[in-house]
Amino acid sequence: DATASQEQEQASWRNVDLGCGWQPIGITELSHAENFSIDRFEGGYSLICIADGTRFFVVPEGAEAPEGLSEDITVIQQPVDNIYMVAANIVCLFDALDAIDAIGVSGILLDHCPIDSFNAAMESGAITYAGKYSAPDYEIVLESGTSLAVESNMINHSPEVKEKLQNLGVTVLVDQSSYESQALGRLEWIKLYGVLTGKEQLAEELFEKEIKELENVSVQADEGQEHSDQTNQGKTVAFFYITSKGSANVRKPGDYVAKMITMAGGTYVPQSAEEEEENALSTMNMEMEAFYAKAKDADYIIYNSTIDGELTTMDEFLAKSPLLADFKAVKEGHVWCTGKNLFQETMGLGNMIQDIHRMLTEETPDEGQMHYIHQLK
Repeated sequence: DATASQEQEQASWRNVDLGCGWQPIGITELSHAENFSIDRFEGGYSLICIADGTRFFVVPEGAEAPEGLSEDITVIQQPVDNIYMVAANIVCLFDALDAIDAIGVSGILLDHCPIDSFNAAMESGAITYAGKYSAPDYEIVLESGTSLAVESNMINHSPEVKEKLQNLGVTVLVDQSSYESQALGRLEWIKLYGVLTGKEQLAEELFEKEIKELENVSVQADEGQEHSDQTNQGKTVAFFYITSKGSANVRKPGDYVAKMITMAGGTYVPQSAEEEEENALSTMNMEMEAFYAKAKDADYIIYNSTIDGELTTMDEFLAKSPLLADFKAVKEGHVWCTGKNLFQETMGLGNMIQDIHRMLTEETPDEGQMHYIHQLK
């Protein structure tokens, strides 16, 4: 069954052998995430395994780690506070868990994160900026009493920084949520941070709430599963941006954005599997003529504003390339643009799916109900 196959896939990195003889008594059920696991042990202990091969043993406040733990397991002692937060897309999960106060140091500049509570904490001095991921101020990190750094995958480009932090006694947890192929898989990482902050129950409730809100719009995006007539709108949606060199940057068909469009009832284009580059990136560049041939008949366009800024008018959009004027969605006025914060707000992915569903099903969606996309005038 699906659960068994998922466990088989996890077998290469999910290792519950602590080395001290303790056996797990349960596992946190994950419905969408594929890049971490949480096993439970007597006494409120938890083992977190992450797909990069790292393992963390979370020890409850007032308790001690057992003797004889395997050398590859890093102990995280609760309460977890004064976190050095570097992964900007994770801040919203801490905000939802009412755990911003667990962050003491930041690798994110003030106002470079869309979360109000985080920016307020930085302004008040409750969170101190300690430099970007590749060049942290180690003195500030140490003075804060930080024992845990939550990094994005960018830290893999600066392995010497990760090693220096570890040598200074700071545990480094590299968030892998961006490697999840489904939007809800990214969101399910809230369960991991719920364990770290001692808010497992709230994390479960928040995730289930998102699932429930999507029940009336989503269809299964799993491979080989047919769309239900009730949910699939028979509309195609192109999601892209134009690079500085004039090519179209598109998502690969297996990417989570393409799957969000499927969940909302649309069909992502271009389905360019035969042109996919053999790498792990979720996006690819297409020459404009090739993109035009595959996407000109798309019923809707969502322009990804993350790189070159938000657009408000159709003229701004058409200035990106002369070929765009001949797209069906342009002629029919079905061109939308993302807000710049979309990819920094993991908790908003459910709202984005709802936005796309409204775009596909309502002739003139109420702008007040839209969260992350707006129609170009």
